[in-house]
Amino acid sequence: MTEYRHEYKYRIDARQRAVLRLRAQGILERDVHAGTDGAYLIRSLYFDSPEDDCFYENENGDDPREKYRIRFYNCDTSRISLECKAKSRGMTKKTACPVTPDQCRQFMAGEIPKPEREISIKQEAMFTQMRLKSLRPVVIVQYIRAPFVCDAGNVRVTFDDDIVSSNDIAGFLQPEIPLRCVLGTGESILEVKWDEFLPSYIKDRLALDSLQWTSFSKYYLCRKYNCYGGVRV
Repeated sequence: MTEYRHEYKYRIDARQRAVLRLRAQGILERDVHAGTDGAYLIRSLYFDSPEDDCFYENENGDDPREKYRIRFYNCDTSRISLECKAKSRGMTKKTACPVTPDQCRQFMAGEIPKPEREISIKQEAMFTQMRLKSLRPVVIVQYIRAPFVCDAGNVRVTFDDDIVSSNDIAGFLQPEIPLRCVLGTGESILEVKWDEFLPSYIKDRLALDSLQWTSFSKYYLCRKYNCYGGVRV
């Protein structure tokens, strides 16, 4: 597997989603981590500097750039991950390490945890970078993902629905928090990721050339629009 991966995103409506998901089911395998309904819930806590460097880098399309987040799935806080997603020359790379619920709460409070005795090299490096950049938590992003995979090209196709956000940082680990929608009714995000090549039959079957590519960032949109009516907070 290459270190960086290709990642294309498309903003699609309800009709396109229904057609494309049906086509994906016919040519791809379901991700083994998906539930019986073929999907799982993702909740992430994103970080930014006091000057909102990540926000403006995204807005300006700066390259390279990176952002940090803490993520868990299906409201299961027994497995929490700290991730750094880097983008360079239109490709992406994700670095991740586990964090404990106690460490997560420190991050939620705006503190970078001190290294523990058994801290990994990767975790220490990520903690250090976050401390040097004075990163603090700024927004929660949540959505439901339906993932499909293909071994050839290490392809991953995902449909992200019900994208919502929250400023309730203190409630990040709680099952229920106040949420707000950030997309229009029925809109979803289709993401297609691969390593060295994207098999032509996947590209053709999903009619990717007919879709409009977007530099969509869930983090950017969730920060730009909030419950106060289009004001970044």
